[in-house]
Amino acid sequence: MSVRVILGCAALLAFAQAAAAQTPPALADGFVVVTPEAIKWVTIPNTHGVQQALIQGNPSKPGLYVVRVRFPPHVMDMPHAHSTDRHVTVISGTWTAGTGPAFNPAKTTHLKAGAYMFHPANGVHWDGAATDEEAVVQIIGMGPVTTTQMHGAGPDWVEVK
Repeated sequence: MSVRVILGCAALLAFAQAAAAQTPPALADGFVVVTPEAIKWVTIPNTHGVQQALIQGNPSKPGLYVVRVRFPPHVMDMPHAHSTDRHVTVISGTWTAGTGPAFNPAKTTHLKAGAYMFHPANGVHWDGAATDEEAVVQIIGMGPVTTTQMHGAGPDWVEVK
């Protein structure tokens, strides 16, 4: 297992542990409500300010999870893949996504709020906010999930102009 995979798993576990304390209270009959004010955003280290918030579940454990990711303007991640399918919905802003192992912000799809994208397990992709506005996405998947960086040497997150 590569050092990048281990570090990615460690970051995901740290995020999950920090967010686990924020499990939303259940209402009667198992219903759960998470208000915007109750969402706890956690800055991911070494990402130029990208933040995640655990909404439900835990990506490092078996079962359904829901997370949100907030990308600052002009910040994207490099090519990577996840071990399980993921369903991505754009909540706000314009989210920029590309597929395949070659990172090229000029060859992306710009998805506005309300758009949806399916990421198949082990599908290589890269994404973020390549415009002047932040982008927030909601990701739904089944855990446990791991992330494998596919871009070789260099940082996992970059600023693009």
